[in-house]
Amino acid sequence: VFGFGILLLELITGHKALDFGRAANQKGVMLDWVKKLHLEGKLSQMVDKDLKGNFDIVELGEMVQVALLCTQFNPSHRPKMSEVLKMLEGDGLAEKWEASQRIETPRFRFCENPPQRYSDFIEESSLIVEAMELSGPR
Repeated sequence: VFGFGILLLELITGHKALDFGRAANQKGVMLDWVKKLHLEGKLSQMVDKDLKGNFDIVELGEMVQVALLCTQFNPSHRPKMSEVLKMLEGDGLAEKWEASQRIETPRFRFCENPPQRYSDFIEESSLIVEAMELSGPR
């Protein structure tokens, strides 16, 4: 589920998650950047520039919410793929999102001086998480 959330973010932004990490020598940078823009209500700034503004802002918001639900810090808080499918079909996203906002998550920090390639990019991340924490037990 975590990987699917990252895939959604890559599709939305037009950038590979690993490219974000290389640019700042950090893991989790793309996720921090998306969370920051989401909190600030600046979703359109994260959209792939090749779309040239041709996207539905409501659908963008929903896809970002699905991606953020899939990439929650604690694996047990993430939805099952069957739930993700339902959310993508328009069923249950609002309820899942509202419930996720009541869950306390680790803090993340944003950098004041972003790298040149990404205007709102985060240089520093406190969400550097080991692979086992990301995927949970198998």
